[in-house]
Amino acid sequence: MTKSSSHKNNLSDLELVNCFKETGEKSCVGELFIRYKHLVYGVCMKYLADEDESQDVQMQVFEKLLNDLHRHDIIQFKSWLYTVSKNECLMFIRSRKNKRAKEVEMHKDLSVSMESDLSMHQQGITETEYQLRAMENKLEELDEKQRRCLELFYLELKCYKEVEALTGFSLNEVKSYIQNGKRNLKILMMNRKNV
Repeated sequence: MTKSSSHKNNLSDLELVNCFKETGEKSCVGELFIRYKHLVYGVCMKYLADEDESQDVQMQVFEKLLNDLHRHDIIQFKSWLYTVSKNECLMFIRSRKNKRAKEVEMHKDLSVSMESDLSMHQQGITETEYQLRAMENKLEELDEKQRRCLELFYLELKCYKEVEALTGFSLNEVKSYIQNGKRNLKILMMNRKNV
């Protein structure tokens, strides 16, 4: 049974949830968004302490509702939404930490101690830029599978599962290609330095 938008604001939270489950009308979730966007934003600010990230995660929470409301039997919508919001923030923090850890690992693994010559600095090229250019050139010398996995994992910051999905390799193959590719890239970079 479809409710007009003017009547939706008179429905309880659970009536809106059931209306969405029965009809698939996104306006039901829209009404819930109007009611609880400040609650979700407040939870996000509590955990993320950043306005832009909080707004992004707030939108993710409400987009997630379009799938999750169908799968869950909800008794207290407000407390359930609080928990969903908190979990989404924690997942965001975890992914942010993973991305930073990957960046640090990439820099550490590829920062083979190279002497930077004077011309490099005269051209305004930093050590990191120089290393990245050298690394990109050496990536081309790797086996195609290793190169593809390293590019996705380190340069595009994909997780193992995402690399698996994008390449069609098994999870064990992905891990092996990344590990072996990393080792081979280090060797190529060391050989470059010693030439």
